[in-house]
Amino acid sequence: MNAGAYLERLGLDASDVAFDVAFLNKLQYAHVTRIPYENLDIVDGIPLSLEPEALFDKLVTRHRGGYCFEVNGALAALLSELGFKVRSYLARFWRGETSLPMRRHRVLVVSLPDGDYLCDVGIGQSAPRHPLRMEEGKEQAQFGELWRIDRHTDGGWMVSDLHNGAWRPFYSFTEEEQAEIDFIMPSFWCERHPDSPFHKALMLAIKTETGRYAINGRDYKEFEGDTLTYIEEGVDDARLEVLLWEKFGIKRS
Repeated sequence: MNAGAYLERLGLDASDVAFDVAFLNKLQYAHVTRIPYENLDIVDGIPLSLEPEALFDKLVTRHRGGYCFEVNGALAALLSELGFKVRSYLARFWRGETSLPMRRHRVLVVSLPDGDYLCDVGIGQSAPRHPLRMEEGKEQAQFGELWRIDRHTDGGWMVSDLHNGAWRPFYSFTEEEQAEIDFIMPSFWCERHPDSPFHKALMLAIKTETGRYAINGRDYKEFEGDTLTYIEEGVDDARLEVLLWEKFGIKRS
């Protein structure tokens, strides 16, 4: 892991690094606004590697993005290289689900002198742009959104956001630390299982300060908060490549 090159990809350098929440805020915000969430390789049938060297090559050298197992895996490697204490967990993603979802989302918890912080750069939907302090019941406002972490019925944690006046379950996780090898099977399920949504259509997103740009299938969308402000439906191959470059910084040819 070439930490200097990774930081440069994020518009940061070694002078920004500090073992405090101000740096974590800066790091997570840079990640979600500069490295896109994307499943291009999964849709194209290209097998993923979760090895740190492969993730560095994809995200930094080739200026691509990835989905949660890739981008959160790469961020975990970067933080470890910089000297942070990082723990990785498997989470259940609840938003939009009507039954018990499987654990197929990677999250990170980083320990600082003042406490633990939940870091996650691997969600294309509305999601925190700064880490969340691991403090039960604390309402945490950022970028016009309100988040909270509470104890869950399984003994772990539930992350929620305030949506239309009510707390909406986001994802839950227990504090059973996962080794790198533990992410291979759920990632393979996402890549290949018939029930997985990840190989059926394009999913791309990159955050802005107040919203996000997204591609779902062949529809390009722009959001302010959760409000859709612009849409191009059914973009063709040529237009898709233009959007990948102009909005997501991805150049495939």
